[in-house]
Amino acid sequence: MNAERLLRPDIRMMEPYTPIVPLDVLSARLGRPVADIVKLDANENPYGSPPGVAAALAAEAYFHIYPDPGAGDLRQAIERYTGVPKESVVAGMGADELIDLVLRAILMPGDAVIDCPPSFGMYPFSTAVNGGTYISVPRRADFSLDVTAIEKATAATPRAKVLFLCSPNNPDGSIVDDRALGRLLALPVLVVLDEAYIDFAEAEGYASRASWVSRHDNLVVLRTFSKLAGLAGLRVGYGIFPDWLLPHLWKIKQPYNINVAASRAAVAALEDEDWLREKLGLLVTERERIARALAGFGFLHPYPSRSNFVLFRVLGRSAADLKQALEAEGVLVRHFDKAGLANCIRVSAGRPRDTDRLVAALHKIVATQEDLIHE
Repeated sequence: MNAERLLRPDIRMMEPYTPIVPLDVLSARLGRPVADIVKLDANENPYGSPPGVAAALAAEAYFHIYPDPGAGDLRQAIERYTGVPKESVVAGMGADELIDLVLRAILMPGDAVIDCPPSFGMYPFSTAVNGGTYISVPRRADFSLDVTAIEKATAATPRAKVLFLCSPNNPDGSIVDDRALGRLLALPVLVVLDEAYIDFAEAEGYASRASWVSRHDNLVVLRTFSKLAGLAGLRVGYGIFPDWLLPHLWKIKQPYNINVAASRAAVAALEDEDWLREKLGLLVTERERIARALAGFGFLHPYPSRSNFVLFRVLGRSAADLKQALEAEGVLVRHFDKAGLANCIRVSAGRPRDTDRLVAALHKIVATQEDLIHE
């Protein structure tokens, strides 16, 4: 078999995406039961899904039948929740599928995608998979967008077609302001605004730009049920798209991409807004508690966040070593060490007892290191 002849050369050379290690694998590696691991590394909702989700799944009698290709019930529920007409909505297996779907519809080989790192790793990944040229316009030191640099990059790249923005941005939690977004929507590209974490910002008075799609024919807004509704394991999200793009997405979308369980669970979750809002409030409160508590250690510098996580710059010691030391205590955080994120950790908001474990583990690590110094 001549693999080199059969494989796309760019696929053969590209770097794979590195996902989070599964919890059962970590459990075996750490020698701890899953219940004793505090998982603050993937921005999941620690409260799980609303009670009605389990009831809806238990009552479903048609798992043996293919799902509705149009996810009609789910899109109707999304309309009720967002106020956006269901005709403008396409559901996907998380926002990840919709990122890929947009690029498949838009890109010809060599067309360019502009991204503003540090941000979500699926943007460069999906660009590479779809044969696009990746253009990086780094954020400023405070993680704000360099709008002028984005405008210059677009002008200098005739084949630029898509601009990815994440608001709140992963991994720092910053918001794209209205003025910046307005300037960027004047560019001759499709702006894909990823609002995976917007529910946490809305809890503090910030607004989704979902309603902007009807006024801007080059804007797409993506949302997900992974964070809001605790459905990360079922992989369900949705996008709000301009009218001209919708029929082409429907043509190329996998016909049964939203499975019956994911659809039923998402609909049930949206029917319990009081539960969702309560848990959003708890997570925002805990996010702020984490920022204050960890800043008190002196070597952890927090960045302002409007999401369900806090990014910390680790000062005077190794972030990688700190991550490993916390892991040994059964507390998982995300480590970054790349452009714009040198020597950083990101901590997801959990339950109060999860924060207690995190803070206790840090005190133990600091005390142990001080003891070693004095020996």
